[in-house]
Amino acid sequence: MWGGIAPGPGPVRYRARLMSAFLSTHTRSHSCGALRTGDAGQTVVLTGWVKTYRDHGQAIFVDLRDREGITQLVFDPSFSLEAHEAAGALRSEWCIGIVGEVRSRGGKVNDKMITGGVEVWVKTLEVFSKSDTPPFAIEDDVDTNDTLRLKYRYLDLRRPKLQKNLIMRSQITRATRKYLGDNGFLEIETPFMVKYTPGGARNFLVPSRLNPGNFYALAESPQIFKQLLMVAGYEKYFQIVRCFRDEDLRNERQPEFTQIDIEMSFVTEPILQTMMEGLISTLWREVLGIELTLPLRRMTFAEAMDKYGVDKPDLRLDLVLCDVSAPSAKSGFKIFESVVAGGGIVKCLRVPGPAEKLSRSVLDGLTDFAKSFGVKGVAFARVQEGGVWQAPFAKSFSDEARNEVNRIAQAVPGDTLIFVAERPKVANTCLGAIRLHIGEKLGLIRKNEWQFMWLTDPPLFEVDDATKEIAAAHHPFTSPRTEDEALLDTEPEKVLARAYDLVLNGVEVGGGSIRIHRSELQARAFKALRISEEDQRAKFGFLLDAFKFGPPPHGGIAFGLDRLAMLMTQAEYMRDVIAFPKTQKGSDLMTECPTPVSKKQLEELFIQVRPDLPVK
Repeated sequence: MWGGIAPGPGPVRYRARLMSAFLSTHTRSHSCGALRTGDAGQTVVLTGWVKTYRDHGQAIFVDLRDREGITQLVFDPSFSLEAHEAAGALRSEWCIGIVGEVRSRGGKVNDKMITGGVEVWVKTLEVFSKSDTPPFAIEDDVDTNDTLRLKYRYLDLRRPKLQKNLIMRSQITRATRKYLGDNGFLEIETPFMVKYTPGGARNFLVPSRLNPGNFYALAESPQIFKQLLMVAGYEKYFQIVRCFRDEDLRNERQPEFTQIDIEMSFVTEPILQTMMEGLISTLWREVLGIELTLPLRRMTFAEAMDKYGVDKPDLRLDLVLCDVSAPSAKSGFKIFESVVAGGGIVKCLRVPGPAEKLSRSVLDGLTDFAKSFGVKGVAFARVQEGGVWQAPFAKSFSDEARNEVNRIAQAVPGDTLIFVAERPKVANTCLGAIRLHIGEKLGLIRKNEWQFMWLTDPPLFEVDDATKEIAAAHHPFTSPRTEDEALLDTEPEKVLARAYDLVLNGVEVGGGSIRIHRSELQARAFKALRISEEDQRAKFGFLLDAFKFGPPPHGGIAFGLDRLAMLMTQAEYMRDVIAFPKTQKGSDLMTECPTPVSKKQLEELFIQVRPDLPVK
């Protein structure tokens, strides 16, 4: 029996039948990825979408797809004439249900499908709905314009790859809730619409109709509220929460993103990190079937910058940087000597030989690569027998200094040495990027590894090189290391923080800190940041008031769920793990928003739009 299409012209006419009649008498028995040869002989009910349609004359073959996989259907007139005749009208992406018998394919197994050992011979076909011809093929590797995919996102989401990504994302959140719940954490919601506080990321603003001329801000994180929950005595909090930032959307940023937000009372860094390692190892075991070795590696900020040039090093690449400022300062090579004399450094990257695998064209291209980091040039030398260098500046470099550089870099004949001489921050950042660039070019980054590390002891403050202005590197409630508290009043730029980031394969997937809970220490941190008492009250008054009532020692962390999901699914882009992402301009091509609003709506909100901007 078949329905869903009214009688009409054509070689075959069909009885119209209410779609609900099929579902009222047939309940889906299996997903389209579930059947195996052991199910042969069973009568099954499947539902899904037509992926492909092949009419071989006597029999019609259809691949039926749902989120779990694909099953081949066979419409044979000798088995069901009515179903065979009805199948002649089927087309791609029609939504259907079937009743049929599972049969083994014998020696004609399709190894490309997990259900390739069986097929379902159809007795009954129901068409729930027809489909227009899709604007692009619903396939993983089809070459389709990204704008078109975002406009028809609901079709793009039918692709198996995206469905697997979002299924895994759901598994991540489910496992997270279970682990944290089992360990005494309470899931507590915090407000989205909050008090606007200047500084940090730009907030989205929400006008208040009931309070004319006043605005809420959409929370960029639950930071203050989760600290208040610690003051309130809840001890262990978590939330899988949406956050909002009105920033330029580069580097896979989205205006709305999701955090696994966590806070704990009465903790030190090791206590919190051990608990979080348990969460991460649970996710890798339950979602990916991989056992991680604990505890995870720890590395100080200073070591990371010295060896890798960045605070989130990719440890799948064994290349390391080394500081050769000391021998370079008295090498006779005037360029290096002047940089060191001016307070800069000379960093070196050793690339193991043979030298020919690192071509001259790649080396010559490093200067242009470095310019985007503010570096004028990159020097390189090939190490010959006896430690001699083949380089344009080799004759300007004293033998003693050259031998010391070779010793520090552990260079041997056949190696190539790459040098950057600049201000410390610029030199590290540039050569760290060159390290990854060379690693990609030479295929040195091991792709099938999960290299985690905790980055610890970063600076508490950031100092602008030009203006010398000081700002919080994290947020103003991050605690300084106990041994550095004395430096807050005299040398704040030297203070290190009780902060930590979890880094995976060169990507920061989480970050947090132990918070300041002592009013006296918080006041000193504000003073170092040059935040006046008036500004303190205006921005954080309610938190400071709460801290007068016995705040516990506490700390927390937030994991970027989107980043975690992207890495765990090995997706190419972050938008591939977000159901309905925005473009780089923050727009939704599917719903065509943002849009102008009516004059009446603006009047209700006491808002006036500039005359040159559109209003409905």
